[in-house]
Amino acid sequence: MKKIATLTAALTVLAGPIASAAQAATTLQYWLWDSNQQPAYQSCATAFTKANPDITIKITQKGWNDYWTGITTGFVSGTAPDVFTDHLAYFPQFAANNQLLDLAPLIAKDKVPTNIYYPGLKDLWGRDGKQYGLPKDWDTVAIFYNQDLLAKAGMKPSDLANLTWNPKDGGTFQSTIAKLTKDKSGNLGSAANFDKKNVAQYGYETGYGAGFNGQTEWAWLAATTGWKYNDGLYAKKYYYDDPRFAQTIQWLADLNLKHGLIPSFQEVQSGSDSLFRAGKVAMVTNGSWMIGDYTGKLPFKVGVAPLPKGPNGKRMSMFNGLADSIWVGSKNQDAAWKWVKFLASPACQNIVGNTGVVFPAIPAAAAMSQAKSKAKGVDVATFINQAKAPGGTFYFPITDHISEVNDIMSSAMQNVYLGKAQASDVLKAANDKVNALFK
Repeated sequence: MKKIATLTAALTVLAGPIASAAQAATTLQYWLWDSNQQPAYQSCATAFTKANPDITIKITQKGWNDYWTGITTGFVSGTAPDVFTDHLAYFPQFAANNQLLDLAPLIAKDKVPTNIYYPGLKDLWGRDGKQYGLPKDWDTVAIFYNQDLLAKAGMKPSDLANLTWNPKDGGTFQSTIAKLTKDKSGNLGSAANFDKKNVAQYGYETGYGAGFNGQTEWAWLAATTGWKYNDGLYAKKYYYDDPRFAQTIQWLADLNLKHGLIPSFQEVQSGSDSLFRAGKVAMVTNGSWMIGDYTGKLPFKVGVAPLPKGPNGKRMSMFNGLADSIWVGSKNQDAAWKWVKFLASPACQNIVGNTGVVFPAIPAAAAMSQAKSKAKGVDVATFINQAKAPGGTFYFPITDHISEVNDIMSSAMQNVYLGKAQASDVLKAANDKVNALFK
């Protein structure tokens, strides 16, 4: 018996390391681009590995441009991550090129509940019965403002609560921008002697959005005129030739070219919010994913205000969402699917919600995120109210040929923003080129 006991003990000693090595056999590569969200997803990875000790998650964060270059070149070279955060601007082309795993059969096999997300988010990632991602979060757009500059101008947060806008004179949004702009002699942007060539502080900064979607720059303005990108998911006709769109883009360009109330297109090429971060701009418009960055990292207090109401009497914002996708070339697809299921589950989304860095796709987790911000003294209800407002949101333009559409629109709109062309003269021709892609 002693020998048997000794042998058993020896086998037990040997089995330990062997089992541990087997359990740690799979390491998944997971990529994301937002450094603010990496700690939250690291916490999810730790919880996932605790429940699945045979799978570890290696998270890689890259800046926006490097991220997509790495993804697209990785598809070709065979070095793409197993799982990655996907964007609606890219996924249609990835899906068309058969670079993403269809999740629909896996969802059906495992009976994964997909009715737990905000309405519409899951559908954005499907086409022709296939599913290329599970929702992870959503966002809307609002005004972020420098509370110190607002106070120095003798204004209160309530002064930003009911702004209006129209493409003819800019409404109270433009007059407020003018009040918050001053030249080096201290003359306000609203004064007759304002020197637009020597501006010390701007009231507003925009990245202009020279491209096809203008999510944080012009889409929320143009939508209030009744304009729309197209007729919905995978439409084959765009409406960039609509006069209402041209009027909106020209108004934005003229804020600098005619009035000098915002930095020029050239000035913001190194960063669409760089002057706001430097304390030289009073307001920017940006997405809810910037809440933690603006309110937690800048050396001044930042408040949140709703978007202006437009000609239709509404505030309107794009309702955008991200998802996690699996590379079809992954050699660890079973493990990758387990990870994606976890990322889209209440277990992970509650972890993310409790950090307050983004609004998860599951409403209860988004409420946690709102509560977390409130506990920090930041009221982010504006973003959620915008998402809930009847008729207050519209979807990202998802079609084929997005990269080509973007190239065409970028070239035309840059000429407008640089003052080389009028929007009404060039956008129709650009739209003709865009729509020719679908014929």
